[in-house]
Amino acid sequence: MQAIHIGTAGWSIARAVADAFPAEGSGLERYATRFDVAEINSSFYRPHRPSTWSRWRDMTPDHFRFSVKLPKLITHIHKLVDCRDALNAFLEQTHILEEKLGVLLIQLPPKLAFDDEVAGRFFDDLMSRTSALIACEPRHPGWFTPTADALLARTRIARVAADPAICPAAAQPAGWPGLCYWRLHGSPHMYRSSYEDRLGGYANLLLDARKAGRECWCIFDNTASSAATSDALPSRGYWTRKPGDCRRATRSWTPCHGKARRRHSLPDEIGRLLHMAAWAVEPSFRKPGLRFMPIAAVSMFRGL
Repeated sequence: MQAIHIGTAGWSIARAVADAFPAEGSGLERYATRFDVAEINSSFYRPHRPSTWSRWRDMTPDHFRFSVKLPKLITHIHKLVDCRDALNAFLEQTHILEEKLGVLLIQLPPKLAFDDEVAGRFFDDLMSRTSALIACEPRHPGWFTPTADALLARTRIARVAADPAICPAAAQPAGWPGLCYWRLHGSPHMYRSSYEDRLGGYANLLLDARKAGRECWCIFDNTASSAATSDALPSRGYWTRKPGDCRRATRSWTPCHGKARRRHSLPDEIGRLLHMAAWAVEPSFRKPGLRFMPIAAVSMFRGL
């Protein structure tokens, strides 16, 4: 059975959950004791020294994997055209991670429309030069068509499922079916809103994808308010459950589309219960001062 990988953008540890991590070690070393993946976004803004990539590789466990975001020089300035030198430099850096390079992430600018010839040429070139999985997060409506999906499937590029989504299709993974990659940026407030009351819904989606034989990544990018680690830690508790355990509690849940709306009908009472039950699975993840009865919470969770 394929794995479900839960992590955050970067590896900052929120103060509210700091007690769930060892006190000793660097931020990445501490983070890697609880998570098996992390998304590197700093590569979008600037290159890193080879020694930095080597240090990240060597200080993480053997099973740990990184997702690395392509530079904006390639995606936003060159717009995937005439960027071979920039791509060469980027791949030379990221391949220092060796087997710990799990995914290359392509986030496209909102104004970059789908062009079959341009995208096909770039994706074919990229695929020929890396063994990493590749996920693409387009943000122009023209990418959410059968033609674009067919190209992504042919070139073995997974389309990211994003929240908030610019259209309903953007909330669902598509393209190459071997990888499902969720990026949760925070909604209704980008980079700030917590997913505390929606974790069960996403658990169902990932469990279904894993059941279909797909490798699954779920990255919490709501880091501006330090909510990412607080959301990601209890999420790990769901993967020990059967899909039906979550589904009964979240049967009316739907993703959020758009930046200003919150279109899920999961009641707050059930959301809080889900959060409590997930944290009950691993007592070390409890927030300081949080009081509840783990046995009662799990019993209520299963009885919904």
